[in-house]
Amino acid sequence: MSDFDRESKPNTGLGSTAATLRGQQLKAVIKNVDMSEDMQQKSVDTVVAAIEKYDQEKDIAMHIKKEFDRMYGTTWHCVVGKNFGSFVTHETKNFIYFYLGPIAILLWKTS
Repeated sequence: MSDFDRESKPNTGLGSTAATLRGQQLKAVIKNVDMSEDMQQKSVDTVVAAIEKYDQEKDIAMHIKKEFDRMYGTTWHCVVGKNFGSFVTHETKNFIYFYLGPIAILLWKTS
């Protein structure tokens, strides 16, 4: 494969990373949190369920957002990926940033 062929391939997101994480016992590493212990556990459980179901970051994030909207009311936002920066404003007690294996998850609620 030439360099041109490699560079012209579309970014497929987590793809194989999400697939390789399925069925593994992963430890959540919480980097920053303003959320109850129960909601933190729900966050991790929801991410694991999303990874089991989807391969793409956008689909994983959508699943997490929709589940949190359903469980805790609107309006939740979610970013899933490997390389991103952020600065967000959130409702008190409604923010978490953590890693599950190599995948970073940022989840927060706004008014």
